Amino acid sequence: MRLFWRRIGAATAACLGLSALIAPIPAGAAEATCRDLSIPVSLLDLPLLSLDQTMYGRLCTPAGGSSTVQVLVPGGTYNSSYWDISHSPETRSFRRVQNKAGFATLALDRLGTGRSSKPLSALLTAFTQANAVNHVVKAMKSGSLGPKFSKVILGGHSLGSAVSVIVAASHRNVDGVLIAGQLHRLNLTGIVPTLTTLTPVLLEPRLGHLDPTSLTTAAGLRYTAFHRGGPLDAAAVAHDEANKDGLAAGEAVDGILLGTLLPLSRQITVPVLLAMGGDDQVFCGGLLGSDCSSAEALKRFEAPNFAPAARLRTFVLPDYGHSFNYAPNAPEFFQATARWAEEMVGR
Repeated sequence: MRLFWRRIGAATAACLGLSALIAPIPAGAAEATCRDLSIPVSLLDLPLLSLDQTMYGRLCTPAGGSSTVQVLVPGGTYNSSYWDISHSPETRSFRRVQNKAGFATLALDRLGTGRSSKPLSALLTAFTQANAVNHVVKAMKSGSLGPKFSKVILGGHSLGSAVSVIVAASHRNVDGVLIAGQLHRLNLTGIVPTLTTLTPVLLEPRLGHLDPTSLTTAAGLRYTAFHRGGPLDAAAVAHDEANKDGLAAGEAVDGILLGTLLPLSRQITVPVLLAMGGDDQVFCGGLLGSDCSSAEALKRFEAPNFAPAARLRTFVLPDYGHSFNYAPNAPEFFQATARWAEEMVGR
């Protein structure tokens, strides 16, 4: 196990190659205006077989507005709250930093979770989720729900990153892609403890409203599943436990096998920021995992999976595991994302 020997300054300065990208976001910006959206989507776009659904999103727009919206897709067993963590939000809210930097954000609940509609779990895969998210992107660009944005940055965490890659590669209607907590190589020894934490939602009374074939993490195993590699903050892990959600088995299967291991990412032709927790034990180190010791090392592993048009940038947040929005030093990642978005896409 690696110890906490990397210095944050050295790692973040190497993350994106430009010191300006890690400069602090100015404080004191006016609070964003937020509202809930129910967005018509479909799992499939086939004649007589669209499987219409509704996807929930929390849209937050900075004072003065923005021409760019970040559409944010959470990972498995998470929902939209991952992007706006209410436990110590001044440290752990990705949404707040992006809004203060002048970007609108739309944090989504994947279908089958949160306030989105809940079709049969058997219908949910990373590809059907991607089809639904593509409808969201089109709605944001067309203004069919009222708000209209000229540019969309699609961001994901873990499974949400696999969904985002599928959307960007297949539909090519976004202007930038944030891939967080997802790589093309798995740590085969490190992923096993995470997989063994999964249990049917039937065993979790709070999630009894979900399809009984859905999965979640067993009670008390949230740290093992997603925070290993980082310091144990009992209050933060308890907050994560209280807000956990479901996961369809099909999402995990094709999210990993198709959204991750296949080179769909080579078809992305817009700027990409790839961000990882330096001690992510699902993808980094161990048996066959990637080298996440620095941004440069990560880029060496991942660059062959992206076309030159992606202008790949990488970022490593040291000293934390998979769900690094919960990291004590998470603002380094949030600020780097905002600087990358401003430089590569614009507000």
